[in-house]
Amino acid sequence: MSSKLVKVVTAAIVIAALSTCHFLQKTINRERSEMGLTRLAVLDNAPPMLAFTTVALGGFRGLIVNVLWTRMTDLGDQDRYFETIQLADWITKLEPTFAAVWDWQAWNLAYNISIKFSDPAQRWHWVYAGIKMLRDEGLIYNPKSPDMYRELAWLFQHKIGYYLDDCHAYYKTFWAKEMEDLLGKKVDWDAILNPTTDEQKETVRRMKEEYKLDPVMMKKVDDKFGPLEWRLPESHAIYWASVGLEKCDPKADLMPLRRAIYQPMLLSFHRGRLVENRFSKTYEVRCNLDAIPNTDKAYREFAEQDPEYRDHILKAHKNFLKDAIYFLYSYNRISESAKYFKEFAELYPDQALLTGDPTSTPDKIALDEFVVERVAEDIGDNSPDRVRGILEGLLESSFYSLALDQEEEATGYAAMAVKVWKKFDAATNDDKSVQERVGLPPFQSMREEALKQFLQLADENEPLLADALRVRLGLSADAYKRTEPAPEEKDASETAPAAESSSQNP
Repeated sequence: MSSKLVKVVTAAIVIAALSTCHFLQKTINRERSEMGLTRLAVLDNAPPMLAFTTVALGGFRGLIVNVLWTRMTDLGDQDRYFETIQLADWITKLEPTFAAVWDWQAWNLAYNISIKFSDPAQRWHWVYAGIKMLRDEGLIYNPKSPDMYRELAWLFQHKIGYYLDDCHAYYKTFWAKEMEDLLGKKVDWDAILNPTTDEQKETVRRMKEEYKLDPVMMKKVDDKFGPLEWRLPESHAIYWASVGLEKCDPKADLMPLRRAIYQPMLLSFHRGRLVENRFSKTYEVRCNLDAIPNTDKAYREFAEQDPEYRDHILKAHKNFLKDAIYFLYSYNRISESAKYFKEFAELYPDQALLTGDPTSTPDKIALDEFVVERVAEDIGDNSPDRVRGILEGLLESSFYSLALDQEEEATGYAAMAVKVWKKFDAATNDDKSVQERVGLPPFQSMREEALKQFLQLADENEPLLADALRVRLGLSADAYKRTEPAPEEKDASETAPAAESSSQNP
């Protein structure tokens, strides 16, 4: 066969193959799209380069992404995290709907790269870069990805909200000031839902454009799971997980999103009240007992909605109720404590401490015994949130008893508070890094803050009791009233005896 004939036959075969591909391409594209193997439609609002790559490269994008992903994984295994940033950026441009790479890159920035820096401000830059990558970019192309919402919620809950990072206090303080600058110390819902002034409209614009927060959704989340302190990261974890539950396919596995709500809700109960420490000029967290009713309700609703994980959710609910019972009890909210104790005994009778009578009903269960057992158990616990809650409860019970002239009882509560503080301080004092990360404030500082909270609440509900306590403590009639001057303006002579010393030694 002559070379000329070979060329003609080859050309004919090529033309036939191309023609066949042309007629089959629509069918292939449709089936690939239905099976989720590729994305052929141009992305909405995508940058020109991203729109070009999604169309021009077609199915070859998958091959390129495989090579880049393999290389990125190898670099990660070698701890060469900075080099992975560019590769991950290329992958997100080639396959913007590949949610896993967005999650990986955000984790890489917030966890792997941030710890390469010792300066808290530099660390925060990388932590927040991971958050913005998911929130501001990834969710644009993956608005129905449960994993992405869960990862975003986790960054708020764990990276900012927890204690494992040495710079966690800086993150919390920075975020609290950021949100306070945006929303104030307490959210004015009328102002952000129905803005009328230029200032209010600017606040709403910043919420939507800079932080991707929808005021309507925020109010919905606050009503259902709150009241929430929006200066705390746990509230934003609850927010983003809630957004995910609304937007994601209900047939998908949404358990991680439900967990991303009830876990930070528990944290919101343990440390959902924010106060500013005027000694250290930092923010501190306190127990938020007002969050208990909605947290209880959420656990029970999620257990019903997710039969597959019902036992896991109820196990978490059981532990939550144990905490709620003794926190309420130690804060002298006995009737509320008894209410949740009855619920606990009815739902989990094998866990409740009965009196000596095996035929006892939940109404006859010894609440006192249960609470004492729980406090004794947690004195050995190294959780700063739990220990802080116990301390505040013991101190407030001491003030209440003292106001009622129950001096022996008051002395017992106060002595127990000192013991708890000393035990926890001794457990963390050996290691300086541990002390800086999870150490408690000085005992006198905690006592003064508890006294202030107690007197201000008593002034509103039981003013005579508040006056009696001031007399017993030798305080002036106006000490710690809400109308008193700001702490920095107060005359030193009016300072309460509770704060006579800033020493760490109780």
